[in-house]
Amino acid sequence: MSAHISVTAWPKRPMSTADAGAHRTQARHTLILAVCVWMASVGNLALWQQIRALPEVSGPRGLAFALGFALGIAGLLVALVAALGWGRLLRPLLSLLLVATAVGAYFMLSYGVVIDPTMMVNVVQTDPREVGDLLNLKLALALLGLAGPGLWWVWRRPLQPQPLGRQLGVHLALIVGGLALTSGALMAIFQDFSSVMRNHTQLRYLINPLNSVWALADVAATPFKRDTRRLEPLGQDARLAPRPAGAKPPLLVLVLGETARADNFSLNGYARATTPELAREDIINQRNAWSCGTNTAASVPCLFSALPRDEFERRPYNSETLLDVLQHAGLAVLWIDNQSGCKGVCDRTPHVSTAELKDPALCSGGECFDEIMLRGLDERIAALDPERRARGVVLVLHQMGSHGPAYFKRSPPAFKRFLPECTSNALQECTREQVVNAYDNTIAYTDHVLAQTISWLKSRESAWSPAMIYLSDHGESLGENNLYLHGLPYGVAPDVQKHVPWITWLSNRYARERGISTACLKARQDERVSHDHYFHSVLGLLGVQTSAYRPELDLYRPCGG
Repeated sequence: MSAHISVTAWPKRPMSTADAGAHRTQARHTLILAVCVWMASVGNLALWQQIRALPEVSGPRGLAFALGFALGIAGLLVALVAALGWGRLLRPLLSLLLVATAVGAYFMLSYGVVIDPTMMVNVVQTDPREVGDLLNLKLALALLGLAGPGLWWVWRRPLQPQPLGRQLGVHLALIVGGLALTSGALMAIFQDFSSVMRNHTQLRYLINPLNSVWALADVAATPFKRDTRRLEPLGQDARLAPRPAGAKPPLLVLVLGETARADNFSLNGYARATTPELAREDIINQRNAWSCGTNTAASVPCLFSALPRDEFERRPYNSETLLDVLQHAGLAVLWIDNQSGCKGVCDRTPHVSTAELKDPALCSGGECFDEIMLRGLDERIAALDPERRARGVVLVLHQMGSHGPAYFKRSPPAFKRFLPECTSNALQECTREQVVNAYDNTIAYTDHVLAQTISWLKSRESAWSPAMIYLSDHGESLGENNLYLHGLPYGVAPDVQKHVPWITWLSNRYARERGISTACLKARQDERVSHDHYFHSVLGLLGVQTSAYRPELDLYRPCGG
């Protein structure tokens, strides 16, 4: 009789809670690869839009170029994340990069801006009031659409636990693999890549979010490139030239404009009557003036520096400013700010802000119209040091001016003469005509503020020798070539972001006592000048004698003084 052996199959063990949890985890390398591919592709819509418009990489060749470019970006992102995203840092790092990608894509697509170190400085120095001007529904939708899917993927499941050795191996493999992918992809398109990046340098500032990473790293590295702890004294030998017998002390108002482009001043041939009040004054209008930067953070410190633009950008340390030299000469100086600060220029100078004023006619919502700076000026002057005041007074009025994108907030109802205007801070929601109308209303209001400043100065001529200089920090793009706002790198920025108004008004007393011919200055109005001339021109106009003064950069000197 044969034996029969019955084999009974063991029942499957029910999946434990721990097993189920492990089944629902995600691998680190899968997460890194997925998110980096998302950022390199969808997150770079602004870059692909620009590349699509390039004639040298059109058609199938352009598609291959974009694919190679995207793979190169993805490889670099993988290597970057693998190098920095260790342990519990991985998901916060990916989340930060996803948000930066979404915000960067929104502003690049909406306004045509790029992200470089100077733009990052602006971001770091932005105050809550300026942030409020940038918040809108479209930004929220961009965050939801561009960052939302990636953030869901990042946080939907816990990461698989890995021993340190295993994690090290995975990250090293990703770093090497990412760099190899970038090298291979760029080598495959190298001929087109080298040509495009050489001829269209602005594209490098559109590579998202690597542009933000590089810009932030550059800003963080500033202390290593420049000794920020050192402040070099300047013009400590400054003294005032003796005044003629019977001459009054100077009262000079320096109006620092914001985002005013010269092309929209009717004084410069603009078809609209944006500057009718200034046209009735006896002014000198430098029609060919150029800024040293395309944003406030770059332009204002450069403007008040003794260095020309190229030297200022390469400076190994910071120096005292024009205001310091004026104080060394014994003048009374006061900075009045209706903006987001003086960017360090007035740190050693008496300064006040209008942010806390509650004038019901000129202030609302934590912001004041620029006329507020003219209120109470006599009291502010009287509070200055009497010995300095007797030698002369210099007031700096830092305007809100034409600060965008919420141009409609910058002009009172009485000056909204160009309608309909854009009443949104999302300029892409408006027609270009509405955007220009809102902007031109700010110029019309600036015209009024400057005319009021001149009127105030005229009324003080019995006690002072008054004068005014108005100069904007930079210009603005208003939709030309689909560009808005400002801040493009100087070398690629359009002229409208660099061509600025420079207006001088001298009272008859001031011109006579300083021996300056206004007719001569008017004959030279079309000569090219820049922010490089400002420091030395102000010193010359006030009769400040110092070794820091360069007469060849004093635009008033050829006409006397």
